[in-house]
Amino acid sequence: MHHHIKERVMTQGKGMTYAGTGVDYDAMDPFKRMAQISGFETAQNLEDFGFSEVKESRGESAYVIETPWGYWAFVVEGLGTKSLVADRYDIVADVLNKTGQTHYTNIAICNVAMAVNDLITVGALPVVYGQYLAVGESSWFNHERRCQDLIVGTKRAVDLAGGVWGGGETPTLKGIVESGAADLAGACFGFIADKRNLIDQSKITHGDAIILINSSGIHANGLTMARKIADKLPEGYLTELSDGCTYGESLLAPTLIYAPIINACQKAQVDIHYAVNITGHGWRKLMRAVKPFKYVVEALPPQLPIFDFLQEHGPVDDCEAYGNFNMGAGFALYIPEAQVTKTLEVIAKCGFDALEAGHIEESDKKQVVITPKNLVYEGSTLGVR
Repeated sequence: MHHHIKERVMTQGKGMTYAGTGVDYDAMDPFKRMAQISGFETAQNLEDFGFSEVKESRGESAYVIETPWGYWAFVVEGLGTKSLVADRYDIVADVLNKTGQTHYTNIAICNVAMAVNDLITVGALPVVYGQYLAVGESSWFNHERRCQDLIVGTKRAVDLAGGVWGGGETPTLKGIVESGAADLAGACFGFIADKRNLIDQSKITHGDAIILINSSGIHANGLTMARKIADKLPEGYLTELSDGCTYGESLLAPTLIYAPIINACQKAQVDIHYAVNITGHGWRKLMRAVKPFKYVVEALPPQLPIFDFLQEHGPVDDCEAYGNFNMGAGFALYIPEAQVTKTLEVIAKCGFDALEAGHIEESDKKQVVITPKNLVYEGSTLGVR
C-alpha cells in the first residue's frame, strides 16, 4: 500500500516533523498565494515600458517579463537559519584558532545559491546579484575574519553563477534581529536572450524523463529541524557521522550552484521542459507545475550520511524527510526521453553527478510517487501557488 500524505501534524511517538519545529508551510503558503494574487493586479503597469508579464511565471520560482530584447527574470530569496549553525559550530569547534577561517565563506555561497538556483528554473542566466545583510547590532561587523569570509564567499558564488555582484543593503535592526545574529538574503536579476530558452511548464508531457542532479548535503533548507536535533545530542554539532565528519561540518557544506548546467544545456540545445530547485517542501516540489501529472521516481541518488543521521536522531521518517529535505537531489530537469544520454553527458562535463530517476505520466491529479520508499505525496500537500 502506498502511504498517502494528507497532513503533517506533530504527534507524540511518531518522530520529529518540520511543522512541529515551528516552521509550518501550511501556515505560510496561504500568505504567499494571496501576495501573488495581489501582485498580479499590478502587472498592467508594465505596459508603460512596452513590456508584458509572462503570466505562467506567477507562482514559479522566478518572475518573468517579456521585453523586445528577450525575457527578464527576477527573484528574491533568504538564507534562513543556516548562519546560526555556523555561529555556533565555529565557537564549539574553535574553528578560528584551528583554521584561521570561519564558515561564512560557505554561508555566503549558500545565500547566493538560494536566489540563483531559483532564477535558473525559468531558463534565465544570472546577470546581477544584490546581497541583503541585516544585523542586530553594528558590532557584528567588528568580527573582521567573518566579514572577510562572507565577502570572499559571495564573490566566489557570483562568479560561479556567471553574473556580477552589484551591491546590496546592510541595515542594523536592533529589536528585530537578535543581538549577535545576522539575517542574510539576496535578489537576482537574470536574462534570457534567446526566447526559445524560456522554460515553461506547458512543455511538460507524458513520458518525459526526470533527471535528478545530486546535492552536496542539506543545502539551506531544513536547518531549523537540524538545529533542534543538535540540541538533543550530547556532543551537539561535534557528533561524528558515519563518514568521519562532524555533524556541524556536514550541515555547513556549501549549496551547489546549478547555473552552469542550465547554461551548458542551452548551448547543447537540450529541450528542457521544466526545471525544479528542490528546496523547502522537499521532493513535493517535483509537482510544482500546475497541470495534473504524476511524477514517478524509481531510482534514488546515493543517500548522504547527513540524511541518515537526521533521520536516525530526529527521528525523522521517510515521509517527513522526503517531504522537506532534498535527500541528496538538489535540482531536477524534465526532458524528452530521447535526450537523456546527451543531458547526462552535459551535466557530467559541468562537474555534477546526476541520474535518470523516473518519468512523468498523464494523470487526473498531481502526485509525486517515490516507489523505492513506497511514498505518495498528493498535490494538496504543496500549496505554493
